[in-house]
Amino acid sequence: MTEPHTAVITRLSADFAAISRQLARVSTDLVELDRILADRPQSAPAPWPQPVSVPSPVPVPSPVPVAQPVPVPSPAPVPQPVAPYRPAYPAYPAYPPASARVRKERSDGWIGKLLAVAGVAVTLIGVVLLLVLAAQAGILRPEFRVAAGAVLAGALVAAGWWLNGRPGGRVGAIALVATGVAAAYMDVIAVTTIYEWTSAPAGLVFASLIAGGGLTLARRWDSEHLGLLVLVPLIGLAPIVTDGISLLLVGFMLALAAVSLPVQLGKDWIWLHAARIAAAALPVLTALLARHFESARQDLWLAGASGIAAAVALVAALILLPGTKNRAAMALLTAAGVLPVLCVSLAVDRVVAALMAATLAAALLAIVLFGERLPGVAGVVRQVFSATSAVAALIAVTVAFDGMIAGPVLLAMAVVVALVGRRDEVARWAAIGFAVVGAGVHLSYSPPSMLLEATRISAAAGISTLVSAVLLAAAAVAVVWAWDHTGGATGLAIWIVPAAVVVYAVTSFTVTAGMLIGGGDGGFYAGHMAATICWIAMAAALFGYAARLPREDRSMLIGGGLGLVAAAMAKLFLFDLGTLDGIFRVAVFIVVGLILLGMGAGYARLLEKQDKKL
Repeated sequence: MTEPHTAVITRLSADFAAISRQLARVSTDLVELDRILADRPQSAPAPWPQPVSVPSPVPVPSPVPVAQPVPVPSPAPVPQPVAPYRPAYPAYPAYPPASARVRKERSDGWIGKLLAVAGVAVTLIGVVLLLVLAAQAGILRPEFRVAAGAVLAGALVAAGWWLNGRPGGRVGAIALVATGVAAAYMDVIAVTTIYEWTSAPAGLVFASLIAGGGLTLARRWDSEHLGLLVLVPLIGLAPIVTDGISLLLVGFMLALAAVSLPVQLGKDWIWLHAARIAAAALPVLTALLARHFESARQDLWLAGASGIAAAVALVAALILLPGTKNRAAMALLTAAGVLPVLCVSLAVDRVVAALMAATLAAALLAIVLFGERLPGVAGVVRQVFSATSAVAALIAVTVAFDGMIAGPVLLAMAVVVALVGRRDEVARWAAIGFAVVGAGVHLSYSPPSMLLEATRISAAAGISTLVSAVLLAAAAVAVVWAWDHTGGATGLAIWIVPAAVVVYAVTSFTVTAGMLIGGGDGGFYAGHMAATICWIAMAAALFGYAARLPREDRSMLIGGGLGLVAAAMAKLFLFDLGTLDGIFRVAVFIVVGLILLGMGAGYARLLEKQDKKL
């Protein structure tokens, strides 16, 4: 009877022994974890509680068989469960927040760079004062001034070279080297322009070598900031050394821009490209403006400098575009770099200026046409170059010709561009620009007032008006067709403007032709009579064409025809009836009436035949 109780007690004893061993293992692991956390460099963690000793199970005595029933011994005392360990973590908040670390690094960086740039500016101003103001005051002999500038430049470059190898000395090294290179460059400018100790070609060679050395060091150190600090100060301080913008200074700046190009190969330094464009274009533009106010119109050397500046901008763009991520910015900077050629008419004869603008337009157009074969010239770059080419072509035409020739030429360009480039958005906008400017030029020498009263015109103006009137009508139709051909807004609304332009062009043509042929009032009346008849004839042509189309495609043409009929009737009763005289009034009413009768009968007949075929 007692054997089952013994077995149960034995099993319970074994279970308690296993629980004791498990708790001892957990206690050992907690001690090890406490040791690992204590070895960290952060603040010491809170002490871990000591492991709780678990009493070993009480041995159970073997039962002694007796005659009387033996009471079952009470079970061994079960150890109290250990409370769950909840450690405190005071060490973790000791880590500094990320925002504090980032703020500290950023403040250290920009303060040092700001101080370095300020030091560059102040030092270079001091060099300028040494070279210019000291010379004006006669403080030192020229030899001492030039030698002091050279020694200072060499010392600054040497100090920068030494500092670059020291920890944390990169910012100061860049500033020192940039200051030394710029000081040496201005020293050479002073020797060449102020003291004239050397010839201009030799000075250009020396200056190019100095600038090239500084920019080469910028490439070796992989520092765009060094390149900028070499170029940018010279743009503002070099004119002070030379006492204004001279052709020699323009040559120095062009040489500086040219030698900076090889340094940027393989580097995406868009700001250095901007500084290069400014170094080449700004002095040339300033010199062109100065020549314009001086009424010096034959400065071919300055025209050549303008061409070189544009060539540097274009060549630099074609070389650097494949390796840059800022293609839109580089394209816009290139467009700014060719501005001297577009403004060269300020200082040279119109023939030279027109040839240079036309050459630029042709070069840009060639780049656009072969853009698929040129790496980097695609998308927005082609659009910017196309727009710049159109502007250059417009300037070339307006500079080369007077209004009576420029108007027809621009309108012809609008027709060609609209037809050839109808699938290119920039070309379509260029066609609109050519057409608008050409129409404005046409109106300047053939205003609408000439259609209201007889005005005597010269043969040259009359012929130009006839040609430009035909081209104006063609340009209006071609431009709208190019936009409508691309799937834009269709219907009557898009054709209202070209229809009005065509009506005006026809009237201008007939009245001008009448004045050239008949002269006086007779030619004026004949021209208006022909204009009214042409209006109603165009309406008849639209109705005839609409009758041959399917029913769903007739609405636009029918609306245009009805509009022309209404305009012709209004002109007939409001202008022709009161203005025309004699046989012209009779003829216009009879002819218009007969055409209207023919339109009514013929349109109904053609419409019935067309509907039967369908």
